[in-house]
Amino acid sequence: MIRSVVVGLDGSAESRAAAEWAAREAKRRFLPLRLVHVWEAVPEPMAVGQFLGAETRQRSSELIQREVVEGLKQRHSGLDVSVDQLLGRPAEELTRAATDAELVVLGSRGMSGLGGFLVGSVGQAVVAHTEQPVVLVRAGEQATGGPVVLGLDTDHPDDTLLTFAFEAAARRVTPLRVVHAWNPPPYFAYGLPADPELDAMLGKQDAATLAEVLRRWKEKYPAVQVVAESRAGSPAVHLTEASRGASLVVVGRRIRRSPLGAHIGSVTHAVLHHAAAPVAVVAHD
Repeated sequence: MIRSVVVGLDGSAESRAAAEWAAREAKRRFLPLRLVHVWEAVPEPMAVGQFLGAETRQRSSELIQREVVEGLKQRHSGLDVSVDQLLGRPAEELTRAATDAELVVLGSRGMSGLGGFLVGSVGQAVVAHTEQPVVLVRAGEQATGGPVVLGLDTDHPDDTLLTFAFEAAARRVTPLRVVHAWNPPPYFAYGLPADPELDAMLGKQDAATLAEVLRRWKEKYPAVQVVAESRAGSPAVHLTEASRGASLVVVGRRIRRSPLGAHIGSVTHAVLHHAAAPVAVVAHD
């Protein structure tokens, strides 16, 4: 089966922005674009009373789908675009559709006045249960010229995550900005006087570790300009700051195969809600 870029489409401004972003990404990867619209089943006792309303919504949905497909084909010449209408729960169907995908793209919406963003239950469920990379896009996010930002844990650098980030930068012909945050000494928490010499030493050690982790990747991708940043403090805060002007932020999610269920992770969760650029969540062992 030919792999594709899958995007969830429900007609909202966020899903249209996701479709536009996914179309550009599909062309970069030389892959077809698959738009997926999920109809949620209506319980049988309600089905008769809601039939006419459902029929009207379906016609409206089909019109939106045709409009989106025609627009994408006009703006992205040569792109192979298809539409699938599925019946079921959106999170479950999109997770199932992701199985054969190269990449999954979803829309998320801003929370007016709160300075953050909302990743709905469907988006969170797909991110938590899909082992393919998932990208969250908000309406209005069409910037393409900024760097790719990677949040990296130097204690457990994962090849899947690094490969995704380096290839994303290579496809865009843009720098890769690698951000690693390290914990400051405990005197910060206890209000004790700072020790500039200790801070400087710890900073140099962390920067050297980051440079060593990236060394073979810079050799593997010599065309990618790498900007490595070692910073003291919260990784979520530094990644959120770095997202301003970025074309994409890349973060990881550890795959948890246990009775405890899926887990997104606190840093990834915070970045999903507050980053000012599209966010790619890459699942890895």
